[in-house]
Amino acid sequence: MRLNSISLHDFRNHENLELSFTAGTTTIIGRNGRGKTNIVEAVNYLATLGSHRVSQDGPLIRKGLTAATIDAKVSKHNREATVELTINYPGTNRVLLNGNSLPRARDVLGLVSTVIFSPEDLELVKGDPAARRRFLDEFSTLMAPRFAGTRSDYDRTLKQRNALLKSAGRRQLNETARTTLDAWDEQLITNGAALIFSRLENLKKLQPFFEEHGKTISASSEPLQINYLSSWLSTQDLELTEIENNLRDQIRDRHSEEIDRGVTLVGPHRDDLEITLSEMPAKGYASHGQSWSIALAMRLATFSVLRNHDDDPILILDDVFAELDERRRTRLSSAIEGVEQTLITAAVEEDVPTGLLSARLVLEDN
Repeated sequence: MRLNSISLHDFRNHENLELSFTAGTTTIIGRNGRGKTNIVEAVNYLATLGSHRVSQDGPLIRKGLTAATIDAKVSKHNREATVELTINYPGTNRVLLNGNSLPRARDVLGLVSTVIFSPEDLELVKGDPAARRRFLDEFSTLMAPRFAGTRSDYDRTLKQRNALLKSAGRRQLNETARTTLDAWDEQLITNGAALIFSRLENLKKLQPFFEEHGKTISASSEPLQINYLSSWLSTQDLELTEIENNLRDQIRDRHSEEIDRGVTLVGPHRDDLEITLSEMPAKGYASHGQSWSIALAMRLATFSVLRNHDDDPILILDDVFAELDERRRTRLSSAIEGVEQTLITAAVEEDVPTGLLSARLVLEDN
C-alpha cells in the first residue's frame, strides 16, 4: 500500500502542513525539533489509532488546543481512499472515510497498514513486559482489525473486575457481589482466551521470520528465539476452548488471593514475550548492538508476515540509521530493498545510506 499525501492541522508542532509522497523511499530530513518524527507518527496513527511515543492523545494536539486532524490519501490494491481523522482530547475521536462518517474510530483500522521502527523499540528488548505485549497486540490488530474490539472488551472487563475486587478488600463477598464477580469472571475468560489465542497464532507466524531477520541483521550464528511467556500456560499449542478452561481453573484457584490483594492476578495482561539469544534471556544478556538487531528483527518479521498476508505495509524508519553502526546500516538497507513505500527520518542525510536518498523532503528551519 502507499501513502499519496497527508495534511496535518494542529498536530504536534504542525499548525498546517501538507506533503505529497511517491512510491519507493522518501527521506524526511530536518534538524531536531522541526517535527520530522511528528509526521511519521501521524502516518502510524492512521494505522494503529495510537502513538509509538506516548500513551495518551493529549500530547499529539498543538499546545492550547483540544483537537488535531490528520487528512490522508492512500492507495491499496489500485484503489484510492481518503481518510480524515480528528483527534479530540478530551473527547471521542472522529473518522471520515471517503467523506462518510464511521460509527467508531476503530472502524478505520485495516485501511492503513504500517510497520514502524524507532529508537523507542529498544524497549522491546530491554523494557517491561507491557512494551512486548503492546507489540504483539498491535501486530494482531494489523492482521485482523476485529482484534481491537477483543482487546477493548478485555480491558473494560478487567477494569470493572479490579474495581469490584478492590472494593471488596479483605471482606467476605456478599451474595450480590459474588454473583457480580462470577459474571465478570466469565467475560474475562471469554475475552481473555480469545486475546491469548490470537496472540499465540500470530506469534507462530512471526517466529520463523524473526529468526531469519535476526541472522540477516546481526550476521551471527547465535540462535534467536521468541516465545509466549505465561505463568499458567503449559504449552503454546492450545485450542481456544482449552485456553478458556485453563484460564477458568486458574481464576477460580486464585479467587481468595485476588480478593485479599484487590487485583486480577491471572490473564493476558500479565503475560510476556520471552526473547532468547543463544538460549539466554536477551534482556540483560544482549549487548547494545545485539539489542538493536533483535528489535529490528521483530519489526522486519511483522513486515514480512503482513506482506505475505495482504500487501506491503508502509515501512517507517524513524531516526534509526543514526543509532546503527555501519555494518547494521548496510544490512538493513539490503533487507528493505523492493518495499513499495518506505519513509525514513534523519537529522542529516549523511546518516542515511546513499541508495536510500532517491527522494528527499527537507524541513527548513523557521
